[in-house]
Amino acid sequence: MSKEGRPKRPVIEQVAEMAMRLSQRHLADYGATTSRHDFTQRQLMSCLILRSYLKTTYRGVLDFLAASHTLRGCLGFGDKLPHYTTLQKFSARSQIVAITQKLVATIGQSAAAQTPGPKDAAMDGTGLAPTAASDYFRHRSGGKIRGWVKVSVMVFCGSLLPLALVVDLKPTNDCTHAQALITQAQQVAQPQRLYADAGYDAEPLHQRCREEWGVESVIQPIQRRADGRRGGKWRAQMSPDYLRQAQYHRRWAVESFFSGLKRTMGSTLSARTPQQKLAEAALRVLAYALRR
Repeated sequence: MSKEGRPKRPVIEQVAEMAMRLSQRHLADYGATTSRHDFTQRQLMSCLILRSYLKTTYRGVLDFLAASHTLRGCLGFGDKLPHYTTLQKFSARSQIVAITQKLVATIGQSAAAQTPGPKDAAMDGTGLAPTAASDYFRHRSGGKIRGWVKVSVMVFCGSLLPLALVVDLKPTNDCTHAQALITQAQQVAQPQRLYADAGYDAEPLHQRCREEWGVESVIQPIQRRADGRRGGKWRAQMSPDYLRQAQYHRRWAVESFFSGLKRTMGSTLSARTPQQKLAEAALRVLAYALRR
């Protein structure tokens, strides 16, 4: 029950309404003037988000909508629903990942506006695969690791809501994704500190955060010199005492985000084409953010 004594709405209906509301700013009603105009792009995008939320197939999410009059109303559907191939073709569009990134940025802007005062952020990456078998098992059994998608996010340490998202079809250096994450985050908010693990240890990354963005970068350094020194103006400051005073332990916020993402949304991908794998991975992050 809510505080007012009214029954609390199911989370899935709240997710559906938020998906429609967020999509309105970034999607035109129809993709082409010559289309049949049966369903809006917002409705199709929201269906894809619900598919990720429900961890089901294109047919499965439509079966769920067919059985729920209330949920159809949240998405503006009557008795007519799109065919599952319509959702499949829509998810294969190259713009889906870019649209999802914009929706994630909108969530980040709302989170920044609702929480006054200084905010810290953390970034890291993880992997989603098309099978539940671990990379270690496939390597030891002689199998090749294929279809792996790297997902990198930047999240606020308090709310654990994302403000930037990058997906890639192959293992990529963390610093490469870091530059893209910062580019997105600069349009969203300016945290007080940005935490990252040793995979992001690079002087140019410190320079961009501190000298261009105005954010204090706190990154675990890698020992590269035999004499124990750390090269670079900012890397040299990353001593154990500095990391402790800067509350480096807050970096675990992004680990908590990934843990919750995989527990609730799953860690395996069902898509088979490269473009749809990227779309599914990005939509999974968005659905989890809306669920929070």
